[in-house]
Amino acid sequence: MERKYLFFDIDGTLTDRATGKIVPSAKEALQRLEENGHFVAIATGRAHYKAEKFTKANGFKNMVCNGGNGLVINGELVMNIPLEKENCIRIIEEADKLGYGWCLVMDDTKDVYMKDTLFLEQVGKRKEPTRYIIDDTLDIYAVENYYKVYVAIPAEEEERLTTKSLVGHLRFEPEYLMFQPDNKRGGILNMVEYLKADKKDVVVFGDDYNDMDMFHSDWFSIAMGNGCQALKERADYVTDTNVNDGIKKACEHFGWI
Repeated sequence: MERKYLFFDIDGTLTDRATGKIVPSAKEALQRLEENGHFVAIATGRAHYKAEKFTKANGFKNMVCNGGNGLVINGELVMNIPLEKENCIRIIEEADKLGYGWCLVMDDTKDVYMKDTLFLEQVGKRKEPTRYIIDDTLDIYAVENYYKVYVAIPAEEEERLTTKSLVGHLRFEPEYLMFQPDNKRGGILNMVEYLKADKKDVVVFGDDYNDMDMFHSDWFSIAMGNGCQALKERADYVTDTNVNDGIKKACEHFGWI
């Protein structure tokens, strides 16, 4: 059997969004894929420290994380590239001028740093575990690494931030914009190169708009039945919903398990 290199999004693909837990048939399918000699990896926008909790809890050893800028192979973090510093600084400078609060992540932890409480006043606390570090001496020009930047700009005012295109960005909450790597495809290419594999043997599974980047003609793309319509239209194959054994059914359909 020809070896495949399979990459799986987490939320809505491997996991049931209603429970946050991995779909049992999906976990079984990934274990069987590895038993059959295929390479299995997670592909997620989550930071390494956060994604690692998921992989360890479910017995997975490989992942593309941090939106494509991080690579883990056999449980070892081999790459975790920060954002372009100068572009992050320009975004923060403009946010200051416009009066929007901001915070930044400078390491692989749940810590976020800010110079004042403006972000918290405008947005409130983020809807995930976070340790807020407020430092009025924070010098954005002296920060060595930028991994994420958050700006408290509402969705309806987003166009005021003219520098937003300088860094990949996503909006999961209406109150703030998140700047983070958005290059799963690049991460997969780096993984393939690291493993000395052929990209034509890559298969990706996803369900939402943030998976569009990795649905590329270089390889085979499978959309979940519960996925967004735009992703389904880009996919090479659409399987059943994730909670209705979509991953397992696709892997059986193509003879990988």
